[in-house]
Amino acid sequence: MALHELCLKVDAPAVTEAAVNYRPLTWPPARDWPVVLDKEGLVVSRWGDPIWDLTPWSGKPYQLNFGDGGAETAGTVIAENADLLRLAMGWLIWGPRGYRAAGTIKNRFGSVWAVIALCNRNNINAAMLQRFPRVLDQLAEQISPSKWEATITVLHRLYDARQDLGFVLVDANGLKRLAEVAHDHEHVQTAYIPPRIWLYQVERLRECLEDFMKHRQQVEACFKFCVHAYVSNYGSLEAALAKGKDASKGPFTGGSAHRPGCTYLGPFSEFARERGIADLLRRWVVGWDETRVSMFSSYLSLVSLAGLAYIANFTLQRKEEVASLRADCLLWEHDEKLGRVPLICGETTKTDPDVDARWVASPSVQLAVDALTVIARLRMDCDAANPEVRPTPADRANPYLFSTATEPWGFAIGWAKPYDIRTPLDGLRDVLQRFPLLFDEQQLRITNEDLRIARRLTPNLSADEFAEGNVWPLAWHQYRRTGAVNMFASGVISDSSMQQQMKHATRLMPLYYGRGHTRLHLNEEVERAVVMAMYEAMAYRLQDVVSDRFMSPHSAERKEAVAVNLLAAKDVKTLAIWAKAGKVSFREHRLGGCMKPGPCEYGGIESVARCGGGDGGKPCTDVVFDRDKEAQVRAQLDQVLIELRQLVASHPRHAALVAERQAMENYLNVIAADR
Repeated sequence: MALHELCLKVDAPAVTEAAVNYRPLTWPPARDWPVVLDKEGLVVSRWGDPIWDLTPWSGKPYQLNFGDGGAETAGTVIAENADLLRLAMGWLIWGPRGYRAAGTIKNRFGSVWAVIALCNRNNINAAMLQRFPRVLDQLAEQISPSKWEATITVLHRLYDARQDLGFVLVDANGLKRLAEVAHDHEHVQTAYIPPRIWLYQVERLRECLEDFMKHRQQVEACFKFCVHAYVSNYGSLEAALAKGKDASKGPFTGGSAHRPGCTYLGPFSEFARERGIADLLRRWVVGWDETRVSMFSSYLSLVSLAGLAYIANFTLQRKEEVASLRADCLLWEHDEKLGRVPLICGETTKTDPDVDARWVASPSVQLAVDALTVIARLRMDCDAANPEVRPTPADRANPYLFSTATEPWGFAIGWAKPYDIRTPLDGLRDVLQRFPLLFDEQQLRITNEDLRIARRLTPNLSADEFAEGNVWPLAWHQYRRTGAVNMFASGVISDSSMQQQMKHATRLMPLYYGRGHTRLHLNEEVERAVVMAMYEAMAYRLQDVVSDRFMSPHSAERKEAVAVNLLAAKDVKTLAIWAKAGKVSFREHRLGGCMKPGPCEYGGIESVARCGGGDGGKPCTDVVFDRDKEAQVRAQLDQVLIELRQLVASHPRHAALVAERQAMENYLNVIAADR
């Protein structure tokens, strides 16, 4: 290996070819060689440091802890293993195929660390692991099923580089053993949130946002007044934002009444009541009469998190992606058939780094973007005056929607950091613990029906975590799969209010993701999720077709002939693959469904006349009738009869309605005859 082949490939503003950390001078590098520099060129971490701080590369607090940095790790980390880990990570960062994203580096570090930690616990040198096959077999217990593929891949990459590294962690035989064990691990698919719980949480999030926008003027006025009051007592906004400032000078702190030049405004609870926001704070963050000024910040943070969760529900973004959105993220594309189509524009680093990825959204996200923009701009006034934060002019003009409480009375003021270093978004469980008034825990408790639907769509859910009576463990990553499935699984999601919530996404997302309707750069990962959900939803309906719920208007033998291929499929995964390949098909309509592979020239959505034999012939040979739709068909038939009485026989629509009526009556006759 030649040294000129090694260079830093991380995509970050702090990385330049002229930087001293761009190319190692020796291999392995000297212990004082700079590993990470900030954007000013100052050394953040060196090769021999126990921690490499990747924050300047990631814009988030990312660290690689090699474990040999203090007395608390003495006896638990072998020094030689820490150095082997440095060599491995150095190769993965500066080597011929060095990683470009700090997040990837952090994740791969976790994979290699699993091996090193195992060796530390067994008191062996990691380079000698191959001599201890029983220890290597223990590695299977340290890796979650979702990490198997990444772990084996990175270990194989290090094995390929064994000549340049000078050691081997896991050799070819060891990798083969791990791959064999990996097949025994069952992958648990992301949980699908049951419709009742999904609907409750999304309506509650919207209620929070609407309540904020209803009181927007009072909130803005209170925030600006409080900032002015702190400036008056501390002399300047910079002084009010300083770390370690004298808290007794706060305008709502009793001690300020006795401080020269300070004004005591009385308890914040009285101020909030006079300004019309006391009930708002009690409703969402306090729950009792005593309202402190810190609760004001908590409320703004709650609304910010509720807004991000609401957006994630309707865009299917990952939490890191939704947390990187800015105030100008909502764009509108004009479509000749669909009208104005909302698109969310932001950053994604899941695959290739992209600062202009787009997600199709529901128009309802406008509410969330508006609310979060109000809060972000209020807080930006304080961030702009804080020497610790240092937002750029571009940041000030277009702030991130995800903001933290860095106002003079905010909880985050003591931990303020540069604006381009983003605070990670907490998991939803942590959010709900911090803000227990956002959701009613009883509404999130799993019922028998919730569990039935959830297990139907995710059969291998943990029986301990997902059990009747437990609180549903909401998580950001559940929003993507649930949203994608909700667009297509109308047979599972029959609640009319659910359909109302999803109607825009149902109309837009399949067209834009599933059919390549736009030439814009849409997010590929969401596209895959939407397309797979489409076929997965079809697969679940295909499973229903072989049950007594569906029947053929011709004969039981005809239904059996239609469904014969379905019986050969053992699981939903197989059916989904067949559906994607065009071997089987199911398109739902008002009488049941169409089993015809390929397009149907008769529609079945706007009209079911041909499907049910309303045009004078027999029902279509590819149709199956759904018994569960009887009440819906009777209601639609009543509407048709009312409309027919209002039309003369010569009216163009009269003949079409007669055909619709006959088709629905044929359906009802078949259903009644089979009882």
